[in-house]
Amino acid sequence: MSKPHFSTRFLVIAVALIVCLITSNFFVPRLWQVAGLPLQLSGAVLLFPVSYILNDCVTEVYGYRKARFVIWLAFVLSAFVAMMAQLVCWLPSPLQESSVPVADAFNSLFAMVPRTTVASLFAFFVGSTVNAWIMSRMKVASRGKGFGWRAILSSLGGEAADSLIFFPVVFWGVLTLPQALQLAVTQICAKVLYEVVALPLTAWLVNSVKRAEGIDTIDDNISYNPFKIRDI
Repeated sequence: MSKPHFSTRFLVIAVALIVCLITSNFFVPRLWQVAGLPLQLSGAVLLFPVSYILNDCVTEVYGYRKARFVIWLAFVLSAFVAMMAQLVCWLPSPLQESSVPVADAFNSLFAMVPRTTVASLFAFFVGSTVNAWIMSRMKVASRGKGFGWRAILSSLGGEAADSLIFFPVVFWGVLTLPQALQLAVTQICAKVLYEVVALPLTAWLVNSVKRAEGIDTIDDNISYNPFKIRDI
């Protein structure tokens, strides 16, 4: 019986994508003002688009089925981090008075993680699945041509689905719905612009991995059912 092929490159890309997702959950509550403009962005905008770039790389090189597997893996691990953060916040406060401010500061940040992560999990799952689906279907239709357009359009679809779900949920009761939607639209534009600027680097990464792996997957005759996890 031959051993299944193990790719260290796939492992590194998958781990990097998952770390980007989990870390960005902690950056979401920190809003910042765009210099000279009446616009606010979440701190996650600096990191979260990287997960979509890596998603594009996985889908382009390894195919939709591998991307679906990584999306689910990110979903499960992010839920685990949120659960553990909440458990730590529920631990009794320290008796030593000097430690109380530290515990309170920790809880003020990480107690937001479960709500943020519930929204992030659902939004990330939908957005990443849409991103991978558009990338894969366009690649099949074009027979592998036009990576730049496929990367931009798939990211636009994925980021739109993600942000329009995520921001109204996370900032419910904090911002008005129009403010949350304005923030979502701003985030979509910023993230897509980010990925357009990073497109040469993304294309270089994709082409480098293709050459190193010796593969360029086109998803002919596969199931796009997002819940068919075992089909990898």
